Amino acid sequence: MRPFTDPVPLEAIRAARMHIAGAAIRTPLVRLHVDDSPAEIFLKLENLQPIGSFKIRGACNAIANAPHAALARGVWTASAGNMAQGVAWAARRQGLQCTVVAPDHAPRTKLDAIARLGGRVVQTPFAEWFEVLRTRAFPGMEGFFVHPVSDAAVMEGNGTIGLEILEDLPDVDAIVIPYGGGGLSCGIASAVRALKPETKIFAAEVETAAPFAAALAAGSPQTVAYTKSFVDGIGAMSVLAEMWPLASRLLDGSLVVAIDQVAAALRLLVERNRVVAEGAGATPVAAALTGRAGTGKVVCVVSGGNIDAATLAPILMGADA
Repeated sequence: MRPFTDPVPLEAIRAARMHIAGAAIRTPLVRLHVDDSPAEIFLKLENLQPIGSFKIRGACNAIANAPHAALARGVWTASAGNMAQGVAWAARRQGLQCTVVAPDHAPRTKLDAIARLGGRVVQTPFAEWFEVLRTRAFPGMEGFFVHPVSDAAVMEGNGTIGLEILEDLPDVDAIVIPYGGGGLSCGIASAVRALKPETKIFAAEVETAAPFAAALAAGSPQTVAYTKSFVDGIGAMSVLAEMWPLASRLLDGSLVVAIDQVAAALRLLVERNRVVAEGAGATPVAAALTGRAGTGKVVCVVSGGNIDAATLAPILMGADA
């Protein structure tokens, strides 16, 4: 895969907005109801999308842009659950077969949602699953492959979030975005850099798996330790090589937080705003609450809300993992 070096064109992001109309909704931007935060924190509530995640934007745009002949044998993706739901949702809408390669630790709530949407799931160990992201191949898979991260059409769809943030909060000072593979952050950053380049844009990572922070420190992608946790939607063993040039160019840094900080942010979202977020969606809020994103108007992208009830309940009762 050739590295991505240039931002996603603004005109392509604007075109994606038209392609996904009627599928993805325009999600609200609301204040986080806290009195003692270091900044004015706003929440971009992508957990309210029809599939409970921002992934519907990129998935629908990718399939809308695919050549008709390429879709004849269906579609497939590699995903821990949210992109899988996006691809399955878009495939069902067009009457296409959908197969998903998922890691063996994917949450049951996400696997059940894929099945409800008509997708077939093949699970594999995490290391083998991560290889699919690099090789774009898996035994027995055929049809049109939608990469969850390093796909131009996917990033174009993700970039529509940036358009909405700037329209709803033109004087935003910083945006904090969960960093999984870089497709969300680079899509949003492409739109924001084109329209309001002075805005700070930060990745948010959890210390149990923070490859982007390690890459920034070393100046190149590094292999890092990966520990499974309830924050299952972000984190990997390394930054994807093809995403590194673009992510390192567009993002102002990585804000790494501890797992207990994410749990506390998740509780805060439920208690103060009645917002249910998954671990990845709560991570930007945890990062913004540290003050490291600045003291002005800070938008946190709550990327999704697909968390198992059995995982959420103990966290709400005070558990950290």
